[in-house]
Amino acid sequence: MQDTALDIQTIRKDFPILSREVYGRPLVYLDNAATSQTPRQVLDVIVDYYSRYNANIHRGVHALSQEATDAYELARKKIQLHFNIGSTKEIIFTSGTTHSINLVANGFSSILKAGDEVLVSAMEHHSNIVPWQMLCERTGAILKVIPMSQDGELLMDNYRELLSGNTRLVFCNHVSNALGTINPIKEIIDEAHKVGAAVLVDGAQSAAHIRADLQELNVDFYTVSAHKMCGPTGIGILYGKEEWLQKLPPYQGGGEMIAEVTFEKTTYADLPHKFEAGTPNIAGGIAFGAAIDYLNNIGFDAIEAYENELLEYATASLLAIDGLKIYGTSKRKTSVISFNLEGIHPYDVGTILDKLGIAVRTGHHCAQPIMDFFGIPGTIRASFSFYNTKEEVDTLVAGVIKAREMLL
Repeated sequence: MQDTALDIQTIRKDFPILSREVYGRPLVYLDNAATSQTPRQVLDVIVDYYSRYNANIHRGVHALSQEATDAYELARKKIQLHFNIGSTKEIIFTSGTTHSINLVANGFSSILKAGDEVLVSAMEHHSNIVPWQMLCERTGAILKVIPMSQDGELLMDNYRELLSGNTRLVFCNHVSNALGTINPIKEIIDEAHKVGAAVLVDGAQSAAHIRADLQELNVDFYTVSAHKMCGPTGIGILYGKEEWLQKLPPYQGGGEMIAEVTFEKTTYADLPHKFEAGTPNIAGGIAFGAAIDYLNNIGFDAIEAYENELLEYATASLLAIDGLKIYGTSKRKTSVISFNLEGIHPYDVGTILDKLGIAVRTGHHCAQPIMDFFGIPGTIRASFSFYNTKEEVDTLVAGVIKAREMLL
């Protein structure tokens, strides 16, 4: 097995939480698909903002306001460079991926009409299902589902058959949060564009593992949450092609998103501020930029290689346990393993693992249609990051074996 170039023990020292104990045992944190941990380099930026230049942005001539504005807009520039986005005008700060998706869905309420078709994949998070159902209810558009295989891969021939001249929008996650599948989004985007449809890709699960080049992908919309990639909660971005963002009406009204207000008429600000009403999560935005710096300093090639090593090791180790089944066996995956033990409810296993200091996620992972497809109530999901170790995988395996012995 290939050795990693990362100094994992040094990296782990950047994350204060990894040194704590849970129920008297060292924490083994394997719930990174829900939220990743935050290094000191990002925490220090948050403290520095509130300690030295806490002020509202874009609206003040005083020194603190200008410092805060400069730091916030520098973060937007870092995001532009990281994702290879053509202009900072195409980056909307939001509270996260859910907010971003709802912003787009709200905008398309004024564009779609009855009979238009919207496609979503069968492996979406609820955040990329419910807003489109609500949109279809408002407009009379028709929601269609791109099916998947037992391996957890989208059936691309079926996808191409679903596309038609009535298809207006296609929605797909870059990586499945429940299965770890890396979807062929470049192919999905190219096929959709052949029929004139726009594509939104949910990048929440991919951004910590894959450095997406949004100009190369030619995607119309792409969403990311900072807390999945070593940043704080409550901040994320919506990327949108300028031509689309100009077509969509503002999602919210208020300060910052206006050019001029009278009681007779209001005109809206230029992009990106047209979609950024009110005081934003300033510290969060600045810290998001710091998180991107941190990840790039480690290097995404090294992160991907090491996480694949962890995935292979954990997969082989878990499959050695009698009665264990993994859901999501795509050839291309990120470091997520969803599994069950035969005859045992996933919640019961998760509860025992918790008492052993092992943090995993149990349930449907906000992806109930996937669980319905497999005919199960949920799974145990272990999701790994570059700061996890093979020793932690061994601890997980020992914990699963112990849970099986206790529950059977």
